Amino acid sequence: MDSLSIDTNGGSYPVYIGTGIRFKWQELVKGPYSSFFIITDEEVEGRYLSSIQQDKEIQTFVVPSGEESKSFSRYHEVMTALLKADLDRQACIIALGGGVVGDLAGFAAATYMRGIDFVQIPTTLLAHDSSVGGKTGINHELGKNLIGAFHQPAAVIYDTECLRTLPDREWRSGFSEVIKHALIHDEAFLNWLMESGKPVQDYSDEELQFIIKKGIAVKGAIVKEDEREKGIRAYLNFGHTLGHAIEAELGYGKMTHGEAVAIGMIYALRLSEEYFQTTLRMDDIKKWFQEIGLPTTVPKELNTNQLIERMKKDKKAENKTLQLVLLKRIGQPIKVKVNDDIALKLLRASIEGSGAH
Repeated sequence: MDSLSIDTNGGSYPVYIGTGIRFKWQELVKGPYSSFFIITDEEVEGRYLSSIQQDKEIQTFVVPSGEESKSFSRYHEVMTALLKADLDRQACIIALGGGVVGDLAGFAAATYMRGIDFVQIPTTLLAHDSSVGGKTGINHELGKNLIGAFHQPAAVIYDTECLRTLPDREWRSGFSEVIKHALIHDEAFLNWLMESGKPVQDYSDEELQFIIKKGIAVKGAIVKEDEREKGIRAYLNFGHTLGHAIEAELGYGKMTHGEAVAIGMIYALRLSEEYFQTTLRMDDIKKWFQEIGLPTTVPKELNTNQLIERMKKDKKAENKTLQLVLLKRIGQPIKVKVNDDIALKLLRASIEGSGAH
């Protein structure tokens, strides 16, 4: 088992990474807590709930799998279940699942009785990003993650064994966020990933622990400096401004989060090269994405003008001005106000089948 500490203004919390460590989660969670309450989804319930719910007195709430569960109605159901369970302020919520469960359970923990503890037990590679840093929330029809709170977990317990049952598409989706952490912070790590020459699902347990710890360490360093996203934490949104817009325009769940972010990263690299008149190996990275099965072009059914308008509604936008995280070079991100015309021109060049390179 490996571990690292995430430091924030409110204190620090541990992240444990290992194989089979979900079975000893109660040893790893520092109490004392009056009770635990597990929130999970239908898919994870069948695979892993029994290994977590060792004490049958621990109550659970199961939500449908998928992005649709990050909704007002599902949040209301969760809160009703917590209230009916008569949890007090010394209770602790266990978020067992991927990013959707973590965001929903975390927001429930942040708002139940004005805030109780919660522990993340992620079951996807994508959640190496969302399980750390304290962002919780739900979606609104006008945009993704627009309603939420900053609420740090008490601990994160990352059992790599849980990743072995993921479909290939979910592996790739999570790998996209690992790549993002390398692009914004660590060129040597990016080179290691590109040179590994195999799909992420073929990584050994040791290699998985290595990339997860690397990714979480990048995020932890940024969160330590800027917990509330007033400055450099926005760098973690590299690729996400367009990615979120694509998800919203397609309809949540049509494309995985990591796939949408992959397209957003290629677009941001292209925009960076144009904006800073530099070369960022965009063609090499795009070719690598295609080799490992990540999409690189905007779906042709989407309207570019609508995508631009959607991007202007992003939480990072100011005064309806398009703001994107770009790279001066690999490992050196910067937030930039981008002219609509340039953004639109390169977006049109990024459309599937446009012949763009």
